[in-house]
Amino acid sequence: MAVELHYRKIGEGNPLVILHGLFGSSDNWQSFALRMAENNVEVYTVDLRNHGRSPHHPEHNYKSMAEDVAKLIRDEIKKPVALMGHSMGGKTAMRTALDFPDWIDKLIVLDIAPLAYPVLHAEIIAALKSINFNALTSRNEANTILSEKIKQEDTRQFLLKGLYRKDDNHFAWRFNLNVLEKEIEKIGEAIDSETPFGNPALFIRGEKSDYVREEHFSGIRKLFPKSEILTAPAAGHWIHADNAQWLEERVRAFLGRS
Repeated sequence: MAVELHYRKIGEGNPLVILHGLFGSSDNWQSFALRMAENNVEVYTVDLRNHGRSPHHPEHNYKSMAEDVAKLIRDEIKKPVALMGHSMGGKTAMRTALDFPDWIDKLIVLDIAPLAYPVLHAEIIAALKSINFNALTSRNEANTILSEKIKQEDTRQFLLKGLYRKDDNHFAWRFNLNVLEKEIEKIGEAIDSETPFGNPALFIRGEKSDYVREEHFSGIRKLFPKSEILTAPAAGHWIHADNAQWLEERVRAFLGRS
């Protein structure tokens, strides 16, 4: 059953819906949204189920997430949109475009392909679960605990954006860690369909990332025959953090095409 997703809206113009990646939230995309909204774009940054301020639910797979996104578009935006997603959000965007093509004018996918990926986040989940919220006193203490298993400072800071204080003053994760751990293999599953998506699509991979390789291009074009594939220079998996200006320029140009 579809859930009602939390979202933020900024700007006026043609609608662009943005979907974050695993352990992320709409907060990750606010700077990008603000800049896009300066160019006649109505931007919706969305919290996917089990993330941010959207409902927690025991089911977490691409079919259900696509249904959530389609419900948001139908009920709140009420017209076809450009849909952009990063990583897990990119796979959700692909599934939405394939299952609900009448609601998606254009598709933008960042650093993910429709193929199956191995479980890559077991170490991160173990680190997140190592924090005892009954004893945690500060965000800095959480960072120290995470650093024992996660050496990359930027990864830790990304994860810590999901940390908040509840009404009882205890810390908690905004994302539903127990369900995400249980469903982690489904997050790696391939996206497939007997019917390809017939509208324009833009796939952007990071130059320093190996998530999308040249041998994946044929699988992308099979499902998205009107796709263009670009490589973001000097960018890893988090393209919007590593080369924001380049990404903004390419997304604006793609959205501006008739």
